[in-house]
Amino acid sequence: MQGLLAFLKSLGAARLSAMAAVTMALIGFFAFVILRVTSPQLTTLFTDLSYEDSSGIIKELDRQAIPYELRNDGAIIMVPKDKVTRLRMKLAESGLPKGGGVGYEIFDKSDALGTTSFVQNINHLRALEGELARTIRAIDRIQFARVHLVLPERPLFSRDVPEPSASIVLRVRGMLEPQQVRAIRHVVASAVTGLKPQRVSIVDESGRLLADGAAGDTVDGISGEERRAAYEKRMRDQVEAIVSSVVGSGRARVQLSADFDYNKVTQTSDKFDPEGRVLRSSQSREESSLTADNRDGQVTVNNELPGNQQNGQTTTARDQSKKSEEINNYEISRVTKTEVTEAGRVNRISVAVLVDGIYGKNDKGETVYTERSKDELDRIGALVRSAIGFDQKRGDQVEIVNLRFADAPQSVPASEPGGLLGMLQFTKDDVMNVIELVVMMLLGIVVLFVVIRPLVKRILTPEVNLLTGAPQPTLPAPEAHVPALLPHDPMNQAIDVAQVQGQVHAQSMHRVGELAERNPHETVAIIRQWLQEQPA
Repeated sequence: MQGLLAFLKSLGAARLSAMAAVTMALIGFFAFVILRVTSPQLTTLFTDLSYEDSSGIIKELDRQAIPYELRNDGAIIMVPKDKVTRLRMKLAESGLPKGGGVGYEIFDKSDALGTTSFVQNINHLRALEGELARTIRAIDRIQFARVHLVLPERPLFSRDVPEPSASIVLRVRGMLEPQQVRAIRHVVASAVTGLKPQRVSIVDESGRLLADGAAGDTVDGISGEERRAAYEKRMRDQVEAIVSSVVGSGRARVQLSADFDYNKVTQTSDKFDPEGRVLRSSQSREESSLTADNRDGQVTVNNELPGNQQNGQTTTARDQSKKSEEINNYEISRVTKTEVTEAGRVNRISVAVLVDGIYGKNDKGETVYTERSKDELDRIGALVRSAIGFDQKRGDQVEIVNLRFADAPQSVPASEPGGLLGMLQFTKDDVMNVIELVVMMLLGIVVLFVVIRPLVKRILTPEVNLLTGAPQPTLPAPEAHVPALLPHDPMNQAIDVAQVQGQVHAQSMHRVGELAERNPHETVAIIRQWLQEQPA
């Protein structure tokens, strides 16, 4: 202990302060490295949270004593990666996050007793809008959605029924495809009674109109250009797939154009069959009459009495008539046919297919191009005609041309590794973690060898030599200063040893002198200590 205390006193206050500062810096650095390496990996729990949802989630995390980190003003919450799944299920059980809107849970806390029908209708509308907004946010690329519904009531004694409508405001990442916009319109229309997809308008956060809510401007919510583009793309993909399977991937180019007729035609025709007669009704009528001509045309009582006697008078001839009438009504068979041709029928299809030739190697190893035969092109054309539903009556055209492409054939990409190599594939997070660990290790090694080692050596080495009184200078290599010894000459060996010892003593004295000049106070302290020591 006395030696240690003496050693510490000999260092001085400046060196002790420097050593303490270096020690504290090293402890802080290695503590940071250890904490950074051993800290749990954080990942995203939820994003785009409202302040209400963030507050509720933070309370739940504090209650469970789970570490978390807030980013983007509380809109993003980071938690340990190994607890994400369990936390999401636990928070979903508690109804978090609510998505910044009110859903059907509004009826869980409301008191139905004493609530008016007006309040109930308003709550129902709010709940429906909130549920639709949550459903829309479940679609990829959509960050935020707000839904407004207009559900008009039918006035009393009115024949006209007002149609409901909806407007949706979206905040998206990137751009939405037309199929996604149509999907949103149909989802909302299917969830509201009486709402048509054409009555749903959609706007993004920049004010760009994605879907017009004016009814009647489209066919089934799809414009004519969108319908034609989708049809051409589908047919082009089919043709390119079947041709590429023959000539090779990337060795065929297909262009397809379809002519659509967007006129809606309604045609009604009646057809009568005279052979198909059916008796519908029959009516028969018979009439008979008898007329007698009396003498002189006199009208007397006797003539009118039945069984009258004509005294002395001659009788005249009588007229008798009989009439028969028959009416038959027949029903002729009639066929009424109504044909409705919807808009968007295909009038004509034109297809242009460009295929590359065949590449091979000659005897010199050079690439040689060979054109495809006419028979092969005809078979490719037959496949294309079958794929598009070729109809010569409507004027369809198919052209197959073989030309050499400007770019060379690309090599087939290597397949993805499977088995053990497939299991060793790392994700982006794994790669970043490995890079971080490697950087920390390299930084620690650099600090250890560049900062710590020179400081410790500079602080400790001179004092140790002065205290011991026997400095250990670095001796030169024997091969550089010691001459070759003759093993059979003892005198020469003794002379060489004396020379070496003299050089060592001279170097030691020179080294002690330099140390005394550099550290005069320490040298004086050591000499005083030697003088105070009693001889043995």
